[in-house]
Order: sequence, then structure tokens, then C-alpha cells
Amino acid sequence: MDIYRVYTKKRSEFGRPLYFTDRPTEIIADIRPNIRLSRNYNVSKSVQCGVQNVQKFAEHWVNTIPFETEHQGINHVKGGWPKDIDPINVDQTARFLKRIEKDENYISTILSLGKLVEHTIKQNNTINIYEDYFTSLGSNVVEEVPYVRTLNTFRDPQNPQRTANHISWCGNGGEKLAVAYCNLEFQSNTKDLSNDSYIWDIEYSSEPDYILKSISSLVCVEFNTKDKNQLIAGCYNGQVCIFDTRKGSTAVEQSLIENSHRDPVYKTIWLHTKLETEFFSASTDGKIFWWDTRRLSEPVETLILDIDKKGRTENSYGAMSLDYEPTMPMKFMVGTEQGSIVACNRKGQTNADKIGHVYAGHSGPVYALQRHPHCLKNFLSIGDWTIRIWSEEVRDDCIMLTRPSMYALTDGQWSPSRSSIFFTTKMNGTLDIWDILFKQNEPTVSVKVTNEPLHCLRVQEPHGRLIACGSQNGTVTLLELSNNLCVQRKNEKSLVNGMFDRETRRTKILEARSRMRRDVQEKSTNIEVIAGKITDEYVLKERELVEKAEEDFWRIINEEKNK
Repeated sequence: MDIYRVYTKKRSEFGRPLYFTDRPTEIIADIRPNIRLSRNYNVSKSVQCGVQNVQKFAEHWVNTIPFETEHQGINHVKGGWPKDIDPINVDQTARFLKRIEKDENYISTILSLGKLVEHTIKQNNTINIYEDYFTSLGSNVVEEVPYVRTLNTFRDPQNPQRTANHISWCGNGGEKLAVAYCNLEFQSNTKDLSNDSYIWDIEYSSEPDYILKSISSLVCVEFNTKDKNQLIAGCYNGQVCIFDTRKGSTAVEQSLIENSHRDPVYKTIWLHTKLETEFFSASTDGKIFWWDTRRLSEPVETLILDIDKKGRTENSYGAMSLDYEPTMPMKFMVGTEQGSIVACNRKGQTNADKIGHVYAGHSGPVYALQRHPHCLKNFLSIGDWTIRIWSEEVRDDCIMLTRPSMYALTDGQWSPSRSSIFFTTKMNGTLDIWDILFKQNEPTVSVKVTNEPLHCLRVQEPHGRLIACGSQNGTVTLLELSNNLCVQRKNEKSLVNGMFDRETRRTKILEARSRMRRDVQEKSTNIEVIAGKITDEYVLKERELVEKAEEDFWRIINEEKNK
């Protein structure tokens, strides 16, 4: 059945706009179902079909390729020389300069160039692009909340994994770090464990940038402060060795076993000399050795840590940590396994002269020891469950002490950029950031780095923005600090100096009071002893007089009876 609908419209209404209006419903046609036709078809189940009216894309995953960087240098020489002039030849360059200076246009050219340079210098002196325009606002500026974020992780490629014991950054603001891997637990080293340590690039964590191969596992490793290709390392068997990345992965030179330490070398530090060839090492065998990289067969100098100043090895204290300040080249400090801190002076002629004052220290090994980078007479020590800040002016006690922690402390270091901040690691895998100007009873920021114990940390110098933390399972975590944790504040250095001076005076007053109490107690004890002696003598004399009087009385009585 065909349905037709005819619409009629006048020709004059063509092209006019349409206006829609509401109208009631109207049935135009009603088609009933044909039962006969339905018998030719089977009733199917409901089918769902999705329709998308956009272009289809295939979904897939892509691993991005890391961008590899390369360091290159350029040698800049004086002037733009012609092709026929050899810039290395001094005679040719001198003759060429004389000929140019005699030219008539030489003076006018220099004057025209001078005006351009003068204009640029004036612009540079007028506008300071690094100026901080909001320093005058002071406390009205809302500061951001301090935070720490993870940048990268470097895992020990060996299996079974070893402990990351020591970390060293390459140069000032370097982009590489050396990690010494060794298990120091009793009887934990087996033949299956590898002795390799690694140098990592902080931008590339999939594999080490360089491998340090040694005969024995490395306990500590340090980059040379001036030569980024040279490293010194202390071994588990007591030897010290030198690595040069330009000459291969194995040690360039190592000390003789008979002239080395008898215990693991826990610390090695470069000495700041003219040639940068000297360093010294510390071990739990109770000895400090000075070495010269040009002659590593035997140590240049030896110090036995016998605090009785008798030079006996059997009474020496084991060295766990060292501190050396380049501005005081003859002074250094040693943190011992027994908890004491020994101040030493290399100027001494004998072993007794080199050992100075011995601080009481901690109730356990001193794992970290460092002078304050801006207040050199104060130093930090990490041991047992407490953090202690000392002053050289106070000999009997520390000037600041934190509350005992629930977990043992393993390492610590001052911030190289901020005077009031230092960092500590704990056995529960937490990194604590302390700001002593803000509060002293608890850390300002605590970061759960890993579930494994953290054994070491090292802050990048001199900016203090990056921190590398080494854990027990060999994972090194690279962390970045917020600006308010690494940028020095106004007058912060003077405020920290003032705090240390006040605490030093307070400790001195308390020491003076305790000495006065001891003196009074000693004097009272002496008076009591003297009074007791006088009383005893008086009682003896009284008894003698009574006995003599009784004898005289009975003698007189007897004489009268006899009469």
C-alpha cells in the first residue's frame, strides 16, 4: 500500500523563514501486523551493538627511550686569527698585532666597539635580574610547606643484594655518585657475594655508569675533590686502593696487606694539599694511617688511638668515623667504636702529643661526626639513639641533645647550604630533617624512604638540594628538597651562631655549679672526718681521766684501811 501526501504552497511563499507551532497529534496511517509474514521469521534474542561516530585508534604501550647526554668542552683562544697565522706561535701573533695596531682605522674601530660594550655594561648595572622584590614583606609572605620528593632509585644489580655502606658525590654539584657495597654483619660475607661497587649517573638508573672492581668488598669510597676521575676506597680486608676511571675498572694501585689495617677501613678522607695526593684512613683496629698516592706501599704516618697516651695497640679505641676541616689542616676528630670522640692534632711529634681532649660521646659507636660548615667550633655526632651537638669550649658535656629515638640512628650530616638544618637516617628506613631554629624536640620533616634500614646518606654540595640515601638491601634513593629546606634565609647564620653561644654559656654555668657542688661535698666530707677524729680523741682522753681518777680513789681507800 502506497501512501501519498500532497503539500500545496503558493509560489510567493517560497524562501520565507519557517515558524514551528504546536499542534495536536494526528494518526496519518495505521499498519497492522501480518501474522502470515511473521511465520517466515524466527524470534531472536536481544542484541547490543555499540556505535561510535569518531575515528578509531589502536591502544598500545610505548617505553620511552632515555635521552643520553654527553659532556664536551671547547678551548677558547685569543682573537679571530687569519688562516696564515698560527695562534700558538707567539712571534707570528705579536707581529700581526703590531701591524693591526698601526692601521689608521684601528682607533676608530676600538672607539665604536667601546660604545657598544659601555651601553651593555650600563644596562647590566642598572637592572638586576636576580633581585628579590619581596624581601621587605617579611613574615606577611605565606611560605610553602617543606616537602621532599623522590627523583630516582638505584638498585644493586648483584644477587644476593648487599648493603650500601657509603656514598660519595662527584665534585661540586656533580651529576654522578659512587656507592660502596659491602655486608658488615658478622659472617655475612660468602664466596657468592660480589666485590664490585658502582658509579651511578643520577639521570640514568637502569645500569651503572662505571664498575669498581676490587679484591675485597669496598666499605667506603671517596671522589678526589679536584680530579673527578680519581677515587680512594677502603676495603673490608683493611687495604686501601686507588681507582682511576680513565685507566679501567680495576684498582690502579693498592696498599700492601702487611702494611695495611687489620680490620675493615670505615673511613677515608682526602687531605687538602697542593698536589692533592695525600689522604688518611681509619679502622676499628685502633689506628689512623696517612697515605700518599705516589707511594702506597706503606703509610707515611701512623697514630694509635690509645687515650691513655701510652701508644699501646691493645688498649686502642676502634675508629668508626672521621672529620676533617680543610680550613684547619692540622686538626681532625675521630669517632670511636666505644662511643668516645677524640680530638687530635697532627702537629704533635709523638703519639701522646697528637691525641688531645676526649669527649664522653655516646653509649654506642659514633657512626657520624662532622663540624658545622659555618660555625667551626661546633660539631655534630650521631650514635646510639641520640643526636648531640658539641662545642670545643665545653669539655665535659654537649651543648644540645635530642630526645632518644625509638629506632637507632645510623648516619647524619649538616646541610651545606642552610646553617640550621641537618639530616639523619634511622633503622626504620626514615630520613629526618631537623631545623634547630624552628624546633629542637622533633624533626621538621620525616620521610619514609624505604621499609629497609637506612645505613648512610650524603648531601650534594654546595647547593644541598639533592640527598642520596643507601639502604640495607643495596637500594640508593635520590631525594630532592623544597626551596625552603635548601635556600639560606636572611640572618640565619647569625641566629645559629647566637644560639650556639647561648647554649655554650649555659653549659659552662651548669658545669661551674656542678664543680662547686662537688667541692662543697668534698669539704663537708673532710670536715666530718676531722670532727670525727677530734671527737674520738676527746672521748679517749675522758676515759683515761676517769680511769685514773678511779685508780687514785681506790688507792686512797686502801691506804686508809691499812692505817
